[in-house]
Amino acid sequence: MTADAHSIVSVRDLQVRFQTTDRRATVKAVDGVDFDVRRGETFGIIGESGSGKTTIGRALVFLLKPSAGAILHDGIDPLALPRKQFQNHRRDYQIIFQDPNAALNPRMTILSSVLEPLELAGQGTRAERLARAREAMDRVGLPQEIGERYPHQLSGGQKQRVVIARALTLRPKLIVCDEVVAALDMSIRGDVLNLFADLQRELGLTYVFITHDLAVVSHISERVAVMYLGRFVELGPTESVSERPLHPYTQALLSAEPRPLPSSMRGGERIVLEGEIPSPIDPPSGCRFRTRCRYAQDVCASRVPDWRELVPGHWVACHFADRPNFSPN
Repeated sequence: MTADAHSIVSVRDLQVRFQTTDRRATVKAVDGVDFDVRRGETFGIIGESGSGKTTIGRALVFLLKPSAGAILHDGIDPLALPRKQFQNHRRDYQIIFQDPNAALNPRMTILSSVLEPLELAGQGTRAERLARAREAMDRVGLPQEIGERYPHQLSGGQKQRVVIARALTLRPKLIVCDEVVAALDMSIRGDVLNLFADLQRELGLTYVFITHDLAVVSHISERVAVMYLGRFVELGPTESVSERPLHPYTQALLSAEPRPLPSSMRGGERIVLEGEIPSPIDPPSGCRFRTRCRYAQDVCASRVPDWRELVPGHWVACHFADRPNFSPN
């Protein structure tokens, strides 16, 4: 995959590995991933728990240091910057986590929590920092009187808006959103997703949206990558991946999605994945999905599938994705 001239983030052969607690084995959390995030887009990453998608998110903002490969921000390798420049640079690349309760200090008022990143950065005067914090609260739809409350006095949706406001105070270029609506009630999930879309239009933000929910990806992302056991198995425009999935794993994920239709009107069969996702300590040889794939053949065990662009902009890693009658759709 060649680099995109409009990329705000370029990732090449990214690997992130961890030693087990007894230091006898290595967990291959991310094991050779390539992609670009274009300026102003929402790039989705989807996969089961344990696939490595959260590790990618943390690496993108350098909360984790890559074990190998490269992550470039606007063509710059942040790890090559002097310490002070690196700290300043990281403020342009923020992350929002799933649980707003864990992100907020219960002993701090909401305004103090929103103000905290600016205080740590030492940007502007006290009055300027307060003005920027209040502006961020306004942008996410929080009334100013909430600033004097504490986290336990807010709803889940309000607390997530506070966390979003905190990220906005530093005026980032890119925000990684890690399962940001997973802990929210369905009744307010749509409101928060719409808020992200509004902020993107107003501020020109770029998002990397990490989730296990295909409905969330379809609602907010222009492109989506499907991740399995440390690697991408498919990447393309969201509509193309959703409507014409090329990889058996993506097909299985889509078949499991609930649809608001009577059973007589639902098309296609339900694809049931047998077994659990293998261990990232000792992943299967060849294609990592082969142990759960109904199409697996001998070549799947002996050779890693090439990362191929079968349709313009639509990439897949599967030996048989281009064969007639391969797709169950």
